[in-house]
Amino acid sequence: MTFIWTSTVYSLVAFLILLWLLKKFAFGPLFGIMEKRQSLIADQISTAEKNRADSEKLLAEQKQAIQAARKDAYDLIEQAKVTSVRQADEILAQAKEEANRIKNEALKDIENEKNKAIASLRSQVSAMSVLIASKIIDKQVDEKSQQELIDQYLKQVGGNV
Repeated sequence: MTFIWTSTVYSLVAFLILLWLLKKFAFGPLFGIMEKRQSLIADQISTAEKNRADSEKLLAEQKQAIQAARKDAYDLIEQAKVTSVRQADEILAQAKEEANRIKNEALKDIENEKNKAIASLRSQVSAMSVLIASKIIDKQVDEKSQQELIDQYLKQVGGNV
């Protein structure tokens, strides 16, 4: 029985020495590598989360920038529409003014030409009247001859006008 006890003590001492050697040379470096790996993975996870947060922030900023660009483009289009409508109204107003001015000038020209024609006609009629009266006085003719003479002079006046 002493043999069992000595054998057990030797086994126990050998086991403890083996355990101490494994802990120092095998488990120590293995646990060190595992701790380094665990910290590396933790660092990579935190970096990935930080990058994800940064990318979400950038995405939000880009969405805002796109929204602002769309608003600016819409404002520019609306401003261009307002400007084009205003310019079209101004062009139409100028065209109407020009048309009225040309129309008024044409009416004045027509009135002037009409007045000139009437004045010319009056002077011709008065000259013809004097001529007819002088011929009538010279001839002292009867009513039939007088009517023929008036018709003849009216034909001349009609041809001169």
